[in-house]
Amino acid sequence: MASSCALLFCLAILCCSFLNSAAAGITTGPIHTNGNNYTHVCDKDRFASLGLNIDTFAYCDRTLPFPDRVADLIDRMTLAEKIAQLGDQALGAPRIGLPNYNWWSEALHGVSWVGHATYFGDIVPGATSFPMVILSAASFNQSLWKTLGQVVSTEARAMYNVGHAGLTFWSPNVNVVRDPRWGRILETPGEDPFTVGVYAAAYVRGLQDVEGQEGGSGVDPNARPLKVSSCCKHYAAYDLDNWIEEDRFHFDARVTEQDMAETFLRPFEMCVRDGDVSSVMCSYNRVNGIPACADPRLLNMTVRGEWDLHGYIVSDCDSLETMADGHHWLNDTKEDTVAQALNAGLDLDCGIYYPNYTGSAMEQGKVRERSIDMALKNLYTVLMRLNFFDGSEVYKSLGVKDICTPANLELATDAARQGIVLLKNEGNTLPLTSNKKKKFVITGPHGNATNVMIGNYEGIPCGYVSPLEAFSKEVQVDFHHGCWDVPCGDGGLIQQSVNAAKTADATIIFAGIDLGVEVEGKDRTDLLLPGLQTQLINQVAEAAKHPVVLVIMSAGGIDISFAKENPKIGAILWAGYPGEQGGQAIADIIFGRYNPGGRLPLTWYNGDYVDKLPMSSMKLRPVDELGFPGRTYKFFNGSTVFPFGFGLSYSTFSYNVTSSAHWIDVKIRPGKNCPPLHYADGVDAPGCPSIEVNTLPCADNLVLDVEVANTGAVDGSHVVLVYTKPPAGVLDAPLKQLVAFERVFVPAGKKAVARVKLNVCKAFGIVERTAETVLPEGQNTVVVGDGDGSVSLDFKVNLKY
Repeated sequence: MASSCALLFCLAILCCSFLNSAAAGITTGPIHTNGNNYTHVCDKDRFASLGLNIDTFAYCDRTLPFPDRVADLIDRMTLAEKIAQLGDQALGAPRIGLPNYNWWSEALHGVSWVGHATYFGDIVPGATSFPMVILSAASFNQSLWKTLGQVVSTEARAMYNVGHAGLTFWSPNVNVVRDPRWGRILETPGEDPFTVGVYAAAYVRGLQDVEGQEGGSGVDPNARPLKVSSCCKHYAAYDLDNWIEEDRFHFDARVTEQDMAETFLRPFEMCVRDGDVSSVMCSYNRVNGIPACADPRLLNMTVRGEWDLHGYIVSDCDSLETMADGHHWLNDTKEDTVAQALNAGLDLDCGIYYPNYTGSAMEQGKVRERSIDMALKNLYTVLMRLNFFDGSEVYKSLGVKDICTPANLELATDAARQGIVLLKNEGNTLPLTSNKKKKFVITGPHGNATNVMIGNYEGIPCGYVSPLEAFSKEVQVDFHHGCWDVPCGDGGLIQQSVNAAKTADATIIFAGIDLGVEVEGKDRTDLLLPGLQTQLINQVAEAAKHPVVLVIMSAGGIDISFAKENPKIGAILWAGYPGEQGGQAIADIIFGRYNPGGRLPLTWYNGDYVDKLPMSSMKLRPVDELGFPGRTYKFFNGSTVFPFGFGLSYSTFSYNVTSSAHWIDVKIRPGKNCPPLHYADGVDAPGCPSIEVNTLPCADNLVLDVEVANTGAVDGSHVVLVYTKPPAGVLDAPLKQLVAFERVFVPAGKKAVARVKLNVCKAFGIVERTAETVLPEGQNTVVVGDGDGSVSLDFKVNLKY
């Protein structure tokens, strides 16, 4: 947490800026019209300033349902006015009282400066910058994820009220991490599609839901009010940015139907179905030859048809230009490109193609006006739900006082604490004792980290608490860079760190990578620490006479086997990119005020993994004929530096698991054909090997009561991970798949119960080669936990006519 003085200083700046703006005659408000600012479109005075009588515009009549109001708005527009609203910087139509609107804002881990609608300055100098998503995901805490969304949307709505942001935020990123080299790992919840989907639904609910109006039975989802609008991106099979000779503007992701259904589409489906997200963004790449933003099967048939999206579909920025100039798809003209996308179901172009070429596409007979009207209907229905037109009684009081609050800064600290993962703790090296008489050496390129902690898609933070600042408040700190920067190409500073470590009571090395190594537009080519960082760590550890702690900042995994195996390095922490309060969170863990409970949301592979397969190979399962290993914990069975789900604690935990059932009879309607399963040689297939889950009611649940005992001396939170394994001998099935998780707090010497309800179809269903999700006959296995402390239970599925 920032010091109280720093916090008061920040609040003073906010208040003074607000007073100065008021004294200068600046009127805040998001709707700018004729030199004045208004809080909403359908303001009677605003219409009067345009020479219009608001009473004659049905789209401003609050007694009418949204479909009628939106229809009235669209019917009033000329064709040229309609086309002018199809780009992310919609021009509005002053003739009918419609203002301009900038659709692009971002809120990946706090309100960001990225986009056309959001800016910082004058009365809003900053907003809370929470940890990057990969670290928050490591908490495996659904309630935390939703709370983060709620707080981010409160700050966003406050910024909107004072004219500093829009209402439509193109977050979160829910692409699955298929390959450890991907540059955008920091933005995502990791490699497991189920976890990514749960995160997506929770964060989206936090951003969008208006308390007490969350929807449900009997509620029209297209009328449900929104706090802000969220967007799940980048759809679909997008996880390569710029690797060797491949880049996202030209890449054709060749994906099997099995992998699409099982991995690449699942988080988006959960985002739409469970999160009720109001937007989906399509990606730059092609999928099996077709640009994602021009594929009617992906857009109209799946997102809007099968999943029933209540919102709009937007392109990643300049995706239409990429289709024409990057992919050269079908050698289309600009008008062809517009027609392909619009007819496939793309409502909004983040770019200039729709505004510039839709008119000529219509003249050439390639686009119908009703397709434009449908896009506008989807767009303006969302703005109606956001109270862009009517104003919000619920949120109108939000303002600068609700941004960078002490509670928000504490949440940023706690989110980082919950996600940080303890990777090694030999001999209980940690926690260390805080004592001003003790001298600690802090060294490494991230020892005084500030902006690196907030990653990308960042805003201007409320302030920073670096590791150096946090530790300096509690112990005497002797700080040495060791390396000037992450590339660490000059070893001239290493000896200073070595000499200091010889007499220190403890040495903490802050190493890792940054956005110069992994970021949007830049994939990695190796999994190693850059430059001379390994040399720095080894030499300092060798010289130190007292505890050595290594803290890694990164998103993707790093092969730090040398540190894991070095007895002189007593403890290792992974801190991801921990947000603006990251230094404080790390100090809280190292000094034992918080017991680490985070788990790795992705596999940390050995460095030679990248030599075994190209990043451009999209297959998740091993490719034996090419010698390619599998990807992610579900299909990779080789050795790792640290596996998915790994994480230590200052305490120890054990399980006692009871199950509501150990078998289930699934009734199949008479005459129903049982689809085949593929089995290993020598395995006898049952008479009915499987049944498609979409033919079942799927109303049966298995309830597990997982009693977690804290058998150590330290209170702590523990993440219960629940996996299932399919019957033995089924080919191409995952080694195991995560189907549930719960984070529970357990005092030392006490017990707590995590009740886990597993839907039989969802928990035991597997995606067959045909891409159908089937429930297999036979002995399945439920596994609670990982490693030696895990508990396994058998669960038999009997398929019966």
